[in-house]
Amino acid sequence: MNALLLTEYMKLELVDFPEPEIGPDDVLVRVRTCGICGSDVHGFDGSSGRRNPPLIMGHEAAGEVARLGANVTGLKPGDRVTFDSTVYCGKCAFCVRGNVNLCDNREVVGVAPKEFKRHGAFAEYVSVPSRVVYKLPDSLPFEQAALIEAVSIGVHAVSITPVRLGDTAVVLGAGMIGLVTLQAVKAAGCSRIISVDIEDAKIEAAKKMGATDGINPNTANVPDAVRELTRGRGADVAFECVGYAKPVGAAIHSVRKGGFVTLIGNLQPNIEIPLQYVVTRQIRLQGSCASNGEYPACIDLMERGIIKVDPLISAVAPLADGPSWFNRLYHHDPNLMKVILCP
Repeated sequence: MNALLLTEYMKLELVDFPEPEIGPDDVLVRVRTCGICGSDVHGFDGSSGRRNPPLIMGHEAAGEVARLGANVTGLKPGDRVTFDSTVYCGKCAFCVRGNVNLCDNREVVGVAPKEFKRHGAFAEYVSVPSRVVYKLPDSLPFEQAALIEAVSIGVHAVSITPVRLGDTAVVLGAGMIGLVTLQAVKAAGCSRIISVDIEDAKIEAAKKMGATDGINPNTANVPDAVRELTRGRGADVAFECVGYAKPVGAAIHSVRKGGFVTLIGNLQPNIEIPLQYVVTRQIRLQGSCASNGEYPACIDLMERGIIKVDPLISAVAPLADGPSWFNRLYHHDPNLMKVILCP
């Protein structure tokens, strides 16, 4: 099969690769679309430490069932499907209590840290356990279905955050995850959503997708601007979708007393936090890891147009063009959001 292989850092090659084998509980998926995630771009240069070559990356995918393991029921060849990028064991203490995203034996499709290697979906075929596979409605195009994984990140973050009708939310970062998070938090009932990004064009995109206000940290102090918009009180909740110290600090200082900060971004390994400010204002901080069974809800939200992803797709291209698109994304080619590759 054709596959886009990370042969060494900063080098992707289209190669002939063996078709994946499947076990009795697995599904072989014929990949139709696979999105380039920001984490793949950071894996491209080795900075994330979670993409060790040689590796087929890619975890935001959709396609058709090609073959089924002997024990698989409820699916048939030709079914349109997507799959969760988190491969959980289903047996550990966290899986049993319903926290599959925290599975002790968790693997991620298209990821290869020191603990495991699992080839991904920048290829004609990928093998995944049937327990992470979900059927797609005919009305949802493969290009949009490839973004269900990204949507699930934002939907999960909102689902674990105490959002109430009429709340004010700050969403820091207007990239892919930030834009789906703001749509999810709007659907959850927030009446004011403040988008924060260093690029004015991304703020404008956020406003088209539901943000009521925008702040550029290069031209304004974010916490001060949030307080001005909230009559000095601060936001009820904040979602940090970048993963660096400055936006995390801005999120903490932007919420009201007793406010809630959910951390989604995951780039800078260690940061300092204003401990006394957090303690004396009883601000609650939590991380949000991947998703935890929200795929059916995401599919429904996208099918009904409550969360829109089509405006976020910058390009759809053949798998063979993958190296050039990775280079453009790596060098921050302007006006690029989500690039979809088609094996």
